[in-house]
Amino acid sequence: MPSAYHNRIARVNLTTHEITVEQPGAVYFRRAMGGWNIVAEVLIREVPPGTDPLAPENKLIFAPGVLTGFPISGASRHAVGAKSPLTGGFGATEAGGNWGAQLKRAGFDALIIEGAASHPVYLWITDGTIEIRDATHVWGMPTKETAEALRSEVGDHRAELAMIGPGGEHQVRFACLMHGTKDAAGRTGMGAVMGSKRLKAIVVLGKQRLEPADPERFSALARMMAQAVNSGERASSLHNYGTGVGMDGGLASGNLPIRNFRDGEFEGVERLSAENLMASLGVGMDGCFACVVRCKKVVKAEAPYVVDPTYGGPEYESLGALGTTCGVNDPVAVAKATELCNAYSLDTISTGVTIAFAMECFERGLLTLEDTDGIDLRFGNGDAVVQMVRKIAYRQGLGDLLAHGTRYAAARIGQGAERFAVQVKGQEYPMHEPRLKRALAISYAVSPTGADHCHALHDTGLVHADDQGFVQEGNLRSLGVLEPLPLESLGPAKVRATIYQTLRQATNNSLCMCLFVPWTTAELVDLVRVATGWDVTAFELMRVGERAWTLARLFNLRQGLSASDDTLAPRSYEPTTSGPLAEGGIDPEALRQAIHTYYAMLGWDRESGIPTPETLQELDVGWAIDYLP
Repeated sequence: MPSAYHNRIARVNLTTHEITVEQPGAVYFRRAMGGWNIVAEVLIREVPPGTDPLAPENKLIFAPGVLTGFPISGASRHAVGAKSPLTGGFGATEAGGNWGAQLKRAGFDALIIEGAASHPVYLWITDGTIEIRDATHVWGMPTKETAEALRSEVGDHRAELAMIGPGGEHQVRFACLMHGTKDAAGRTGMGAVMGSKRLKAIVVLGKQRLEPADPERFSALARMMAQAVNSGERASSLHNYGTGVGMDGGLASGNLPIRNFRDGEFEGVERLSAENLMASLGVGMDGCFACVVRCKKVVKAEAPYVVDPTYGGPEYESLGALGTTCGVNDPVAVAKATELCNAYSLDTISTGVTIAFAMECFERGLLTLEDTDGIDLRFGNGDAVVQMVRKIAYRQGLGDLLAHGTRYAAARIGQGAERFAVQVKGQEYPMHEPRLKRALAISYAVSPTGADHCHALHDTGLVHADDQGFVQEGNLRSLGVLEPLPLESLGPAKVRATIYQTLRQATNNSLCMCLFVPWTTAELVDLVRVATGWDVTAFELMRVGERAWTLARLFNLRQGLSASDDTLAPRSYEPTTSGPLAEGGIDPEALRQAIHTYYAMLGWDRESGIPTPETLQELDVGWAIDYLP
């Protein structure tokens, strides 16, 4: 019998220690597919407006997808969601590795954590059972030591952990969840929510093999992708170097942020390239469950910092956030800062951008040496970055202020510091420049999680045509985006393309499929069919994404966010000081018009961005009408 889902969602109340299992049925799982849709529905139904994200009343949801756990490339991921302590709205992030596959193979489709323990605890999940165990002895430990101790305690080194380090324990607003020591559910502060519940870790060992509905066709698809990657036909640069390839190109185009998104020139960027990292520090490549791409760098160093390969190595976002955004070109310093983020469970993106914000404030005289405890917090000081990671994790000195993120810190510092806080809805920008990619500007502004690159359109792929005049980017072409579009466009055609890509990625975030494994739209449909036995179509899968995206919007509206929050950081409306983007920033009026067009195209009110009742009915979530503001 196919086992794409078990029809078992576990609910663990850490206050009462009650553990229950819900069985919502086949229609529920086909409508949701997992991931974001499960997260959004639980949050809308169960987290009332005004709930403190760090209170026991918040819910923390772990949700794989129907493909998670099958032995095929890209199907290793799961979503983690809660009301975000960073934004006050929809919190959702995804992680790869092995943990999500293990949860599915342990007999559960999702896990809902509610309440808060009276003392530190961890969960032990295996063979369809869940235990709540004491974790007092590992509270305070970094992630490596936590994993070693709890694997020893459960008696099996194959067990996988979702856990927090000191950053999550101290409820840093952008604390992440680490899965093992390399794989982060990085964004929106889910580690802080876990820390508020005094939940140190969730240890999982799954032994059940998942059976696809069509084993022969499933195996053929797995072999096809393996051959395409191993031959270099697909994902060759990721397979050989991971992300971070082409840092030089990012600088040349203007995509790579420099010194808090202020500048456009940077010397020594080649030192941070993936090619140089692998040549100088690399000890190998690592991968997620059953994936042939193996895109994760593993690095090691002895000086000037000891860098532990157990924690993997910096990928593109970390290289940008802890490197160029802070003006640092020392690869060992960036690798060490990345290691500490993984050890302490901090999002490398928000950590780096927050430190860069503090560096600019320091250089402008808004922060002093007294504020920084004597740290020379200037751009380019790699040692200062390493020190500030520790201070943020343990909320020491200036780190206590920065642990709230740039929006809060800027408001506290005052003196115009808000101009230097590069964030949307409280979440710091990723390492992709919306002044270059105007679809990204739309995506950042309207994102329910705050600025995020993983459910956005990177419109550099829309610029070029093939020999027939069609846009080269195949997945968008397969959805009906046929003609190339200029980067600077914010017109209706760009808005339409942005929506299509966003909904496709929201589908991926519900199926929990990795965007680094280049399945085509047709292949993705085939994968779902052969795994589940359901006669799904591309149309149905896009509706899955639209459902998730609209429900995420609805949760934000219920929590008090509005169309006025769909905007960019002030810096994006200004030119950089030099480089390719020195000609000018984004036109705020053109962006505003694009956002209103975006609302209308999605069936939301053109001015307020509130989904209409008819749209919710059309998406088969009529129940959500009762939750409209």
